[in-house]
Amino acid sequence: MTPQSVTPKRGEHIPHTGMSTATLLTGLSAVVLALFVASLMTGHVSLPLIKTLIATFDDDPGMLGLILLEIRLPRALLAVIVGGSLGFAGAALQGLLRNPLADPGVIGVSSSAGLGAVLVIYFGLAAGSDLAVPIAAMAGAAAAVSLLLGLAGRDAGPLTLILAGVAVNAFAGALISLALNLAPSPYAVIEAVFWLLGSLADRSFTHVWIALPLTVLGWLLLATAARPLDALSLGEDVARSLGFNLTRVRGQIVLGAACCVGAGVAVSGAIGFVGLVVPHLLRPLVGHEPGRLLIASGLGGAALLLAADMAARLLPVTHELRLGVVTALIGAPFFLHLIVRTRRTLV
Repeated sequence: MTPQSVTPKRGEHIPHTGMSTATLLTGLSAVVLALFVASLMTGHVSLPLIKTLIATFDDDPGMLGLILLEIRLPRALLAVIVGGSLGFAGAALQGLLRNPLADPGVIGVSSSAGLGAVLVIYFGLAAGSDLAVPIAAMAGAAAAVSLLLGLAGRDAGPLTLILAGVAVNAFAGALISLALNLAPSPYAVIEAVFWLLGSLADRSFTHVWIALPLTVLGWLLLATAARPLDALSLGEDVARSLGFNLTRVRGQIVLGAACCVGAGVAVSGAIGFVGLVVPHLLRPLVGHEPGRLLIASGLGGAALLLAADMAARLLPVTHELRLGVVTALIGAPFFLHLIVRTRRTLV
């Protein structure tokens, strides 16, 4: 959709370019399913998947069945949940702020969730319960949204939201650095840094159930903002003329992104670049329409994180790489390539 498009009436079908939505979503769903199955089979122990699946229904699933049910299945599910959330939220925020460099980190949710987790580790509360770190991270994400909306105000525009998000992000980052600097034990520093690097290792179904409710709520809030985002691509005046309440739309998208990203960060740590890379890759396939990009980016994010998690397990290193490191190694070269390609088009 371009600014030269004919202004649609509310409820009117908007013709689109690019690949058809059904074809794109079907293809992405097939990729996610294939990577999900591959993730269940990937690891230091080789699993014959069909035989292992049959064994899980027995009274005694055996060692292979326990590896599948207790280790690999929750890890693969969390890769879908967290990756889908990052891709979904990245596409929504780029559409809302009309900025292709926007991602879930731009509103300060990721760093604030990280701050909550680091504080729990700093004060030694993480040793008392496996739920302490995820709950504190979600509390940090909620505090970030409250602070962001308070700073930006009720009728904040895209620029104000970005500036408020930068302020929240910087403040949370400074407090994380302060906590690491003043940590009473080097072990606490190591634990906090490792958590901030992001990982899905050693996760269980407890983490899945912690993340799922807020994730689903966030996805619903973002999915229902598809048409307002399409209208916003034509400008705020056009969106208002079509009857959309932009204040409500901004709050809905920020809250939706905070719910799903905060829940994801709570169980996986900070994982970057997914919300930036995936919308960029898929935007040409949806005719640059932000509404059609949402679900596609959610599926693309799930596929990317599944692939990155398998790469983290398979790379021949002494210790398994942290997932945030792998996504950064994927994302940074992509943006260097994007810069070079953009320069060539301008020459």
